Amino acid sequence: MKTDAKFLEERKQELLKRREELLSELKEDTVQVADNDYSAKFVDLGEKEDENAAEVALFEKNLSLEKTLEVSLYNVNRAIKKIADGKYGICEKCGSAINPDRLKAFPSATACMDCKRKAL
Repeated sequence: MKTDAKFLEERKQELLKRREELLSELKEDTVQVADNDYSAKFVDLGEKEDENAAEVALFEKNLSLEKTLEVSLYNVNRAIKKIADGKYGICEKCGSAINPDRLKAFPSATACMDCKRKAL
């Protein structure tokens, strides 16, 4: 896909900003256990039955959030690498160019809208 340098730089800056946001969110609710691998925090609220139930509920929320944030971070990092490699904006399914409007709305998109619709 032939895109101009300004467009690519704008997407890159958006992706870098999003990466920082994701890392910040991960630091709040998880513990980093390895490069790009996080574990949900388990908060100790006390020994009472209602406190234990709240701990489990909070842990489940953090676990779900951790997975979502990790996937988002992975996709953002891939998009940044694609920009560096000159492969940004190419659909991973069909090899066609991803519409620039889609990339503006969702800079870490990996598929064109036609392929995305087919996957649903």
